[in-house]
Amino acid sequence: MAMRKSPLIVLLTDFGESEYVGIMKGVIISLSPTSRIVDLTHSIRPQSVREGAWVLLNAFTEFPRNTIFVCVIDPGVGTERDSVYVRTENYSFIGPDNGLMYPAVIHDGIKSISTLVVENDASKTFHGRDVFARAAGYMGRGQAGQVLGGFKPELSVKLEFPLRERDGIVVRIDRFGNIITNIPHANSKEYRIETSDLKWDLNWYPTYSEGPDEGLFLVTGSYDTLEIAVKNASAVEELRLSVGQNIRIE
Repeated sequence: MAMRKSPLIVLLTDFGESEYVGIMKGVIISLSPTSRIVDLTHSIRPQSVREGAWVLLNAFTEFPRNTIFVCVIDPGVGTERDSVYVRTENYSFIGPDNGLMYPAVIHDGIKSISTLVVENDASKTFHGRDVFARAAGYMGRGQAGQVLGGFKPELSVKLEFPLRERDGIVVRIDRFGNIITNIPHANSKEYRIETSDLKWDLNWYPTYSEGPDEGLFLVTGSYDTLEIAVKNASAVEELRLSVGQNIRIE
């Protein structure tokens, strides 16, 4: 009789290089030794739910069907917010009901939502270990019933990325300091950029290397949206923009 193949488990957190990532993996592997674990990223800015949601939305479809995503960017850990399991048309998502998973699960199509059991001895500050990794481990071994609570009709927090014509937001600052927006390229070579207190003109270039040696410029990034960049330096250090900030590019 063929052995059951464990699903791929993908981790997304804001834990950086801390030991918390390794601890979560230890919990998962202890429960499901044959599970394969992939790190999507742990470099999301601390508590930046919106940034994590953008990364998840733009990455999850690159993984095989039935992958389990464990998502832990959780500033409300230990509060009344629910811990949830969301089954979509092609994937499974485990994490807090705080908007982090909402754009991705809506994009793929929600089939069902369940709360996760939070044991009495679970830490009030580390649900990544005691709730989410534990749930992933049991699901990896085919025992989801050990961790599922009740049915939940809908997610409570509906995080979205507002885009109206050329008005959008900053969705991510990458490790190079590039400022990533949710505004698509409009096939223009010149753009006017506006925020609440800044206004300036920038040229668009096909690649980073083709940009000017000095000064800010625009490129179309890997998410097919406009990014503000500066060659061999950090755009965010010059502009001091932040994730969630409104921006207009026309």
